[in-house]
Amino acid sequence: MPMRIRVVAVGKIKEKYFSGAIEEYSKRLTRFCKLEIIEADDEKAPAGLADAQISQALEREGARVKPHLKNTVVISLDSKGQKVSSERFSEILRGYVGNGKALSFVIGGSLGISREILDLSDMRISMSDMTFPHQMARVMLLEQIYRAFKIIGNENYHK
Repeated sequence: MPMRIRVVAVGKIKEKYFSGAIEEYSKRLTRFCKLEIIEADDEKAPAGLADAQISQALEREGARVKPHLKNTVVISLDSKGQKVSSERFSEILRGYVGNGKALSFVIGGSLGISREILDLSDMRISMSDMTFPHQMARVMLLEQIYRAFKIIGNENYHK
């Protein structure tokens, strides 16, 4: 049975160039895993929100994400998470291949990820010290998952 990977992302992809890249990596990943992408609605976040308003918005987003994380290993993409190389990421993925557990990767929206979701995460990974739009993070995550499977299979793509 192929590994099950779920990407739970807050917000929708609006740009065609991101959608095209997501479709391409999703297609490439079909030979390695069963991929599911779930989009949770994001909260409107105009500039100048008070901290309490941001917390409330994150809680509402988290409540929409949480039901999709049941019975899975949860890995959140978090700017304060552990930084890993592509090779280390492939080792992490390899550790779950064949164990029957599904992996859920969580990508927050423009406000981040709720405390509740971060607390229930089995692991938190930072993609970079730089800040990227969450739409781009989805493309980058799928590319890294694909790269990890190529590394696991000792195939050339990753060089």
